[in-house]
Amino acid sequence: MTGRSQATRHVAVIGAGIVGACTALYLLRAGFRVTLIERDAPGRGASFGNGAVIGEEAVVPVATPGILRRVPGMLRDPLGPLSVRWGYLPRIAPWLMRFLAASSPRRVEEISIALAALLKGSLAAYRELLEEAGAPEMLRRSGWLCVFETDDGFRAFQPMLELQRRRGVRHGLLGAAEVRQFEPTLAPIFARAIHYPDVAYTIDCLGLVEVLVQAAQHRGGTLRRAAAHGFDIGPEGPRAVLTNEGPIPCHAVVLAAGAWSKDLAKMLGAPVPLDTERGYHVQMADPQVMPRLPIYSTERGMVATPLEAGLRVGGTVELGGLKAAPNWDRAEVLLKQARRWFPGLHVEGHSRWMGFRPSMPDSLPVIGRSPAFSNVILAFGHGHCGMMMGARTGKIVADLLAGRDPGIDMNPYAPGRF
Repeated sequence: MTGRSQATRHVAVIGAGIVGACTALYLLRAGFRVTLIERDAPGRGASFGNGAVIGEEAVVPVATPGILRRVPGMLRDPLGPLSVRWGYLPRIAPWLMRFLAASSPRRVEEISIALAALLKGSLAAYRELLEEAGAPEMLRRSGWLCVFETDDGFRAFQPMLELQRRRGVRHGLLGAAEVRQFEPTLAPIFARAIHYPDVAYTIDCLGLVEVLVQAAQHRGGTLRRAAAHGFDIGPEGPRAVLTNEGPIPCHAVVLAAGAWSKDLAKMLGAPVPLDTERGYHVQMADPQVMPRLPIYSTERGMVATPLEAGLRVGGTVELGGLKAAPNWDRAEVLLKQARRWFPGLHVEGHSRWMGFRPSMPDSLPVIGRSPAFSNVILAFGHGHCGMMMGARTGKIVADLLAGRDPGIDMNPYAPGRF
């Protein structure tokens, strides 16, 4: 891509979820020509069902010391906060081995530092894009509340809280009476809580992606509804993305196709151990009870978020791949817990959803150049933090393609780190 002005450098961004949308807009702001390639409508993948929270406190990886003791329970309980489908176990076994290897105290510290570096400035990056899109109201800075039903649950969280403290995460501790006073919609079943003030949420996950894609189109970007299935590789790397709607010529490729990135990444010289966290949510359009901020439970692995379209209760991690049918009993568990949390909750006519979060075994996304082609940037694998990291990832990708220093050490996210 050397010797060509950025205005004539055409970048094909595969995937129009939150990462792809933010990347496209930042690339356009940097002077590139951009085509977004999306197999479905923008924002209809993992971004659609996200818990909607955006902050800088998510510096704790999924695998932490002691996770090995939880593996038998993951296999026994198909409805637990973190579970593995028996039929998928042989396929995901190599991923699980890397997952367990990432849980050592040393690796957890290293991963936490890398997560903090990537999350730093998340809210500012979103505000920058939303100001341009004319939709700053899509983001509400409210803080969020991490609640604990038992003192044992709060004590078990102390190593994670210490990890957050080492990363400089601001927080406040609340006792049972203070929890009730702070958020009166909650049932009196919580022993402790942690309030994180530096957190926002979007009032509409799908709407946020759509607004950013529209802003990209207003800047001259193009959206193509097509499924990418390969590449025309020239002497300097990909020169076209092959799709079911024909080839799309380009000078560079950004792969941000979420859970569907693995096969395409391999074609681009980057075989990566990507798998999926299958997540669920239920949403009440007329809940009649609405908290004033998002509320999260590590004990239950769920978050309740007050969206513009109603109350969304989502979360849990099910390791089962892309092909198995949803286990809607997991959604029923979320609904049952929501009723416990919010007395008087109106659940009639609720909707339910299951989607695929693209996950790496070390809880860090893949962001960086392909080991094989300098004109390919990979940007996927954000797990349950895709909404949190979308804008920062887009800005970093634009910096890399423009030859600018992204301002952080990129080695922890390198495609070839495994």
